[in-house]
This record gives sequence, structure tokens and C-alpha cells, in this order.
Amino acid sequence: QVQLVESGGGSVQAGGSLTLNCEANGYTYFMGWFRQVTETEREGVALINRSGGLTSYSDSVKGRFTISRYNLSNKNTLTLQMNNLKPEDSGIYICAARLTNGGKWPPGESEFHTWGQGTQVTVSS
Repeated sequence: QVQLVESGGGSVQAGGSLTLNCEANGYTYFMGWFRQVTETEREGVALINRSGGLTSYSDSVKGRFTISRYNLSNKNTLTLQMNNLKPEDSGIYICAARLTNGGKWPPGESEFHTWGQGTQVTVSS
């Protein structure tokens, strides 16, 4: 089973920047970043297909966040560059990956097969 490990969260003042990284120790297709909204609900923040040619962002982060990925045969690295951060961006950011080909675009939460533990982002005003 492919495992995902996030890094890069932290605390920053509004207007600042953070970079989140997620390393997958295997082959992945779609990848994405979700933000935990409630105990049971996640919001899709940014999504990317395997080649990086397709990306999708939530309306709240468009123009401020950039998702990218670097693929090796047995390891994939996902990055989320977060600029001009706002207090409402705060939360636990979770990396997700789809492990099989296919699926619709943009993928919903149910299209992903494996999830990371999450990394905390705190933006103060």
C-alpha cells in the first residue's frame, strides 16, 4: 500500500506564504490536497493529475495557491505553494492519492484511495 507523508505546515501571519510537501512511496495517479473542515468533512483545495497537465482549485484559493508534482517511477512528490495566506485558510491539510487509472475529472473525495495524516496550517490576522 502506498503511504503518504506530509511536511511543511506551520504558523504564519496573514499575507505570508507556506509550502506543503507530500511524498508518496509508490506510483500514484491523481493527487490532491484537502482541508479538514469538520470531523467528518473535507474540502478539496487543489487537485492535479499524474502528468500535471490538469489542475483544479477551490474558488477560495484560486490565484493564491499552486499545486505541482514531481514523478519518479517509485516515488511521487506533491507540492502546494500557498501565497497571500488568509486566516480562513487555517486548518489541517491532508494529502490524498488515487492508486488506479481512470476516475472522473475533477475527482471528488471518493475517488482517492489513500490519505496522509495531515499537517497543520495556522494563519493569524
